[in-house]
Amino acid sequence: MNLKLYFLTFWSSRNKNGGEEKKKQAPKANGAWPILGHLPLLSGPDPFRILADMADEYVPVFRVQLGLQHALVVSSKEAIMQTTNDMSFMGRPNVLALKYMGFYGGFYALAPYGPFWQEMRKVSILELLSNTRVELLKPVRASEMSTCISELYSLCCRDGKVGSVKVAIDKWFQQVLFNMIAQVIARKRYSSVGKDASDKELKCLKRAYEDFFVMLVTFQKSKGIPFTRWMNFQENRVMKRTEKEFDFILSSWIADHKQRRGIQGQLKEDRDFIDIMLSMFEGSDDFIQGHKTDDVIKANISGIIFAGTDANYATITWALALVLKHREVLKKAQEELDLHVGQERWVEESDIKELKYLQAILKETFRLYPAGPLSILREALEDTTVAGHYVPKGTQLLANIWKLHRDPGTWTDPDEFQPERFLTTHAGLDVKNQQYELIPFSTGKRSCPGMATGTQMILLTLARLLQGFNLVTPTNEPINMTEAAGITLHMKYSLEVVLTPRLPNKLYE
Repeated sequence: MNLKLYFLTFWSSRNKNGGEEKKKQAPKANGAWPILGHLPLLSGPDPFRILADMADEYVPVFRVQLGLQHALVVSSKEAIMQTTNDMSFMGRPNVLALKYMGFYGGFYALAPYGPFWQEMRKVSILELLSNTRVELLKPVRASEMSTCISELYSLCCRDGKVGSVKVAIDKWFQQVLFNMIAQVIARKRYSSVGKDASDKELKCLKRAYEDFFVMLVTFQKSKGIPFTRWMNFQENRVMKRTEKEFDFILSSWIADHKQRRGIQGQLKEDRDFIDIMLSMFEGSDDFIQGHKTDDVIKANISGIIFAGTDANYATITWALALVLKHREVLKKAQEELDLHVGQERWVEESDIKELKYLQAILKETFRLYPAGPLSILREALEDTTVAGHYVPKGTQLLANIWKLHRDPGTWTDPDEFQPERFLTTHAGLDVKNQQYELIPFSTGKRSCPGMATGTQMILLTLARLLQGFNLVTPTNEPINMTEAAGITLHMKYSLEVVLTPRLPNKLYE
């Protein structure tokens, strides 16, 4: 009976939209299955490539069917520009994963557009992730970076001698970035050698963000097919279990901060993100726009952990893989470091502005391997028009950033790794520009608010690693650049390197 009702709903919705079809909607891509639409075609490891092939046929925009939902796919800078210049696509579709890991919608970046989203965006931009805040937290990042480099160096020391060691460097990147973020959020640090009692927390936190991204994909796919949602029962249980463990840890962090604030005052420059949020909401009601205050704090913490660790870890791993694959690029990067910094001190964040080639390497990595090759879905809040095509309210929007970054109309040899392009033909182009050619953090008011912090962490980590160590692959074997499936574009296989210290021993101590 329920299945019959679903089919009636499906066909009636098609008939109801018949009038809208006459308003010249964007063409619908071929290959849609009955009911499921294009979901089977897009369920593989690289849906961005499939959508890129479709874009070559349906220029400049087209539609795909995601169950009962329809999404407008944009891949050109002109079309993307039209979707970010007004309020039409400020909405977000509801995703069940946010109910749990987003603490009932308290994570503003994925929250629906409205007063709560507006207030939390202001908090994020002006307080948590502002340039001033990034600058104030520079010593925290530098201290954590020094500790992690020393730990890496210790692996090279055996029996009092310094030599080479094989390391899964992607796991080290993950540890470094996670520790940096934990320090910025709560002044927490987790051992990289697995001997600290707090490692139980680390495992839980890592499992939480891994589960979050898996569930985000699962629930998003099922959203357009109502009668299949019951099949997500097991995933739902996993999400609830993970959320309970995660909530316990974050609640303890907040409780510790509240207790410390009650015992001693704190200097403004010594505050972490939890301190800042507690100060901001101090004296306010227990609810903010219908959300519990502690839930809002926990949601913002989880958002920074999930997005900050996962995206940055993916990007820096790709950057090093590309550099190792192109040895001449590695040589130039180390020569630049030796020229501007030397070998008698460590590179600092203040040096980064002079390291133009290193910045070009990161920009080219952003271009070829954006952490989010497809933008997070947005939703039309009203009827609108894109590239001359009618877009009805409720239509979802998907920007193919991977396709945009490989547009031969913008980039010469778009599939080639050429950092030099950002010193010549595309000099001055950065991820914050409004030219819509390089948008690894998306664009518009729904873009990632942590781009400045994330970029600084990646550049400092990569600079310290390249300055401090010579790197080769084990037995000089070629790097497997296969991509893993998922919302974030990760390398499928672990990146192993052989490290040899290249600076005076005293600098590592």
